[in-house]
Amino acid sequence: MSERIDEHTDHMKYTDDMQAIDHDIMDRVIAEMDAYDADVYTAADVKAALAAEECSVENFKALLSPAALPFLEEIAQKAQKETRKHFGNSVMLFTPLYIANYCENYCIYCGFNCHNKIKRAKLNAQEIEKEMKTIAETGLEEILILTGESPKNSSVEYIGEACKIARKYFKVVGLEVYPMDSKDYAYLHECGADFVTVFQETYNSDKYKTLHLGGRKRIFPYRFNAQERAIMGGIRGVGFAALLGLDDFRKDALATGMHAYLLQRKYPHAEIAFSCPRLRPIINNDKINPKDVHEPQLLQIICAYRIFMPFASITISSRECARFRDNIIQIAATKISAGVNVGIGGHTGEEKGDEQFEIDDGRGVDEIYQMIEKNGMQPVMSDYIYV
Repeated sequence: MSERIDEHTDHMKYTDDMQAIDHDIMDRVIAEMDAYDADVYTAADVKAALAAEECSVENFKALLSPAALPFLEEIAQKAQKETRKHFGNSVMLFTPLYIANYCENYCIYCGFNCHNKIKRAKLNAQEIEKEMKTIAETGLEEILILTGESPKNSSVEYIGEACKIARKYFKVVGLEVYPMDSKDYAYLHECGADFVTVFQETYNSDKYKTLHLGGRKRIFPYRFNAQERAIMGGIRGVGFAALLGLDDFRKDALATGMHAYLLQRKYPHAEIAFSCPRLRPIINNDKINPKDVHEPQLLQIICAYRIFMPFASITISSRECARFRDNIIQIAATKISAGVNVGIGGHTGEEKGDEQFEIDDGRGVDEIYQMIEKNGMQPVMSDYIYV
């Protein structure tokens, strides 16, 4: 294992035990973000972006700018048109399953951080199976497996076992776990993992340094290149996200879009997805909130992602309220969580560990399913067939 990583560690340098890969994409994303001045864009730039057949990087920047807010209705209409063109009226359902909340990172905004006094727990194989069986009985066919970021407590093998169990019950298995090397992703792919999502949190490396004071997560480039290592390991799809509200949300949204865009150009076969989480209160800190990112801004970001990358899947989190989620799936989001419990072992009613953050929409699978149908949309449990 590498040396201890704390606030004195250079956050831009890989440690010896981390797989380093080509930095070209990271440098390009950060250059675009640093050069982005959202205030220079005008109403004329936004109108040009709305009129364009294909959305260029410049158009994307205009759609994210403050000048675009008065055009939110038109932007939503264009986003909806793109969504219908590529996804019809289908909406995918899934649920997250937290199997462990041990964490070795010190991220000051996260409920799992290693210095936060919460109840820690880790499910064993029998408990994971019980949770998955309970979830599968609701009719869901896609699951997202999550852990805290602790290779010691949630080893690659442990996550692999969870994937193997998930394969018995679900057609699609996603992972939101700590970044790892491509050989580890290859192993998890063999165990049944289809998707890997990694939140960069913020793409501003200076801000990132002040938020991540210890643990492997402090190393910015290793986290940045996680999606590429996952694709190299054979993982079929990768997800991108910034935690909106940690820093300048417009720059973070631009960087998230550019990261996905450039990686897809390098790996055209990879499926691309976005998550759009805003900060939420956590245990022992209810003052955390997404400053400046209100619902109009969140709508703006999601619609800009859709117009910029029409084929991308977009997930809307249970962090948001039911009203917003019900509306956004009719415009631009294509995937929604249902029956969510963010504690450890909560699906069977035997919660063993505390949650990462507070959710807002606690509706069950049937309620979400019916809401989708009531809005004239088609709920889809799985869109993938293994032959």
